Amino acid sequence: MPSLNWLNFIAAFLVFFASHMVLVRPPIRPLLVAFLSPRGFSLCYSLLSLGILWWLIVAARDAPYVALWPWETWQTYVPVLMMLPVCLILAFGIGAPNPFSFGGRHNNRFDPERPGIVGLTRHPILVAAFLWSVAHVVPNGDLAHVILFGTFAVFSLAGMKLIDRRKQREMGNTWICLLADMKRSSSVAPVNWQAILFRATAGLVLYIVLAVAHPLFAGVDPVATLMP
Repeated sequence: MPSLNWLNFIAAFLVFFASHMVLVRPPIRPLLVAFLSPRGFSLCYSLLSLGILWWLIVAARDAPYVALWPWETWQTYVPVLMMLPVCLILAFGIGAPNPFSFGGRHNNRFDPERPGIVGLTRHPILVAAFLWSVAHVVPNGDLAHVILFGTFAVFSLAGMKLIDRRKQREMGNTWICLLADMKRSSSVAPVNWQAILFRATAGLVLYIVLAVAHPLFAGVDPVATLMP
C-alpha cells in the first residue's frame, strides 16, 4: 500500500536522524563507549549507520513515485563519473589522522606539515557524502529520492559547521594552532608515494565494488543504464 510505503520511508528517516543525534551525544555515547570500548563503539556505530542507510535507500526506492522532472540518459553519467572522486576522497580520508573531524585514526599523530587530504578539506567524509548526494539527485527526479539525497546534502554541509564548533569547544587553542600551522607551513615534505598508491588503489577498488553491488542494494544497475 502506498501509505504504508510512505510511513516506512518516514520511519527510516526518523531512525537515521535519531541514531545520529542521540547515540553520538552525552549521556548515551559515553555509556556506550565505556561498555563497548572506543573501537567497539566506532565499529558498531558504523555497521548500524550502514544498516539504517540501506533501509533508507530501499524505503525511498519503494515509496510511491511522484515525478518532479523527467529522466534522460545523460543524467546517469553524473553519478557514474562523480562516484570515482567520491571513492578516492573516502579512501584518502578514512583512517587517516584527522583531529578536525570524524573517520580518522591516531589523531595524536597528525602532522600539520603533512596534513594529507586534511590540507584540502577538514571534513573529507562529509565532502564525499555531499558529492554523493548531489550526484544522485540528478538522475532521481522523484519526490522520495529528492527528499532523500537533498536532505543528505544539507545534512553534510550542516555537519561540517556543527563539527567545527564541537571540535573548537573540545580542543580549545589546539584547534586554532593546528589550523594556523597547516596554513603557515612552507616546508616541502617528502611524498609517500607508496601510501598514496595504496589509498588510490583502495578508492578504485571501492568504486568497482559499489558499481557491481549497486543493483543488489539500490535495485539499479548503473552500467546497464549506460548501454544503448
